[in-house]
Amino acid sequence: MSRGLVIAAPSSGAGKTTVTLGLLRALRRAGVAVRGAKSGPDYIDPRFHEAATGVPCGNLDAWAMRPERLRALAGGAGLLIVEGAMGLFDGAPPDGAGSAAELAKVLGAPVVLVVDAGRMAGSVAALVAGFAGFDKGLRVAGVILNRVGSERHEAMLRRALAPLGLPVLGAVRRDAGLAHPSRHLGLVQAEERQDLEAFLDRAADAMAELDLAALDALAAELTPGAAPLPRPPAQRIAVARDAAFAFAYPHLLDGWRAAGAEVRLFSPLADEPAPAADLIYLPGGYPELHAGRLAGAGRFLQSLRNATEGTEIHGECGGYMVLGDGLVDADGQRHAMAGLLRLETSFASRRLHLGYREVTAEAGPFAGPWAAHEFHYATTLSERGNPLLTARDAEGTALPAMGLREGRVQGSFAHLIEPR
Repeated sequence: MSRGLVIAAPSSGAGKTTVTLGLLRALRRAGVAVRGAKSGPDYIDPRFHEAATGVPCGNLDAWAMRPERLRALAGGAGLLIVEGAMGLFDGAPPDGAGSAAELAKVLGAPVVLVVDAGRMAGSVAALVAGFAGFDKGLRVAGVILNRVGSERHEAMLRRALAPLGLPVLGAVRRDAGLAHPSRHLGLVQAEERQDLEAFLDRAADAMAELDLAALDALAAELTPGAAPLPRPPAQRIAVARDAAFAFAYPHLLDGWRAAGAEVRLFSPLADEPAPAADLIYLPGGYPELHAGRLAGAGRFLQSLRNATEGTEIHGECGGYMVLGDGLVDADGQRHAMAGLLRLETSFASRRLHLGYREVTAEAGPFAGPWAAHEFHYATTLSERGNPLLTARDAEGTALPAMGLREGRVQGSFAHLIEPR
């Protein structure tokens, strides 16, 4: 039986990631078979979940994935704790599709609301009452008070919440040591934190004051589901995997393996050549932080050039930039890349591109319609060649064509999530 609950908050910045990580580690310490999942297209938080539990963590995206797919991915043994994205009811425009609330209803999971109570007292009751009663089809089952200043402050908050009848699972004290360093709109990657284990243990210590048994008891049996495996884009797939190419969705790689494809990982930052394959897949990541090393990775870059005669090559976001002619880093220095697409990109002048996309490729290993996501700060200085994708945003508005395809080499800034 699969049981689960969703950890959500009224808004971003309430501390739900830290609370979720602390709960995952604390429950594991207590001997609970626990695993994590992340709502939405986030690549970074799932790696922290894995570090906290020792169990693989994937994404559950209620905008991009059909309900049966979500239920199938959520299935498994033990307790599933899903970390929401943004605020509980925040999703894609125009109507909030894909929110943590929508995901919770698809899974049949109750919600535990994390409230940043650092600057409120009695007002906490109005806030919680509003979120608990806003959607009658959603069950808000409990509250965790975060960034509480003192025992007196906690007592005031509890008195205000008592008439609502919702369990208060505990209060987490304000602690500057539980802050995460961040980059762009997300955290730094888990493997970049040298103090990761100490941080997770500190977060778990902070959650030890919560009623973990009561939280476990709130979890509900999840609605079961089954979905067909995704069709692999090739039989043998070489996937770049290191700090510069960390943004590959586990549900795709795992699905391709389960469907019979051979998936081999390699590290461009270690100057490993791409292994023999039918498809070389360069996911997104932070190539701009490692542009000098990538430009000097001669064996890796030459392996891409050598592969173009008989192998498909696909790059997403960071991988797309590496397939181009050059990448300008934040300091204004240009680094020569693989030179397989007529593309020049720059981080010297940054501009945010963010949102869900409906994209369609007419040819190549990912031909057909896909749900996708775009999130990057790169500026395109020049882009010449055959476009790869037609695109629309989450509201159905047509966007300019995305990406490039030249021969067997293709790429775009779109992160592909799920075939439509």
